[in-house]
Amino acid sequence: MSKSTPATQALSDAGVSFALVTYDYDPDAERAGLQAAEAMGVVPSEVFKTLMAELDGRPVCAILPSDEEANMKKLAAALGGKSAHMMKPADAERLTGYKIGGISPLGQRKSVPTVLDEVATLHDEIFLNGGRRGLQIRIRPADLIGILNCITADLVR
Repeated sequence: MSKSTPATQALSDAGVSFALVTYDYDPDAERAGLQAAEAMGVVPSEVFKTLMAELDGRPVCAILPSDEEANMKKLAAALGGKSAHMMKPADAERLTGYKIGGISPLGQRKSVPTVLDEVATLHDEIFLNGGRRGLQIRIRPADLIGILNCITADLVR
């Protein structure tokens, strides 16, 4: 498997330190983030999932622990909007350039407002999708916040 993706390229171009971890992706897993955590032997709260949503008709990105569910009202409030809902998978793939199960917040085709769940800052490092199914990036939350220019907020139910 090639480990070069738009996500890894964005980190390399920015000079951000990161590590890559590969695992056997299970396309039949109910929740990709939980399956990734199990396959890598790490706790699910350290593996963050990338969700694409629509906020008042515009695309946004939410990054939260894989063992949590997003609270759309909190996401909307964090970005100063009224109403948020999950983006249709085909729309998320078209917007980001990534396949479902491999969407990374990094290196997307179009930059969108992004919110990282604040619990990420409690970890020295977190894992997030590297832009391909079966590829995770290990990164410091502060570095992720810096490269994405994102905000942090409570996003979970």
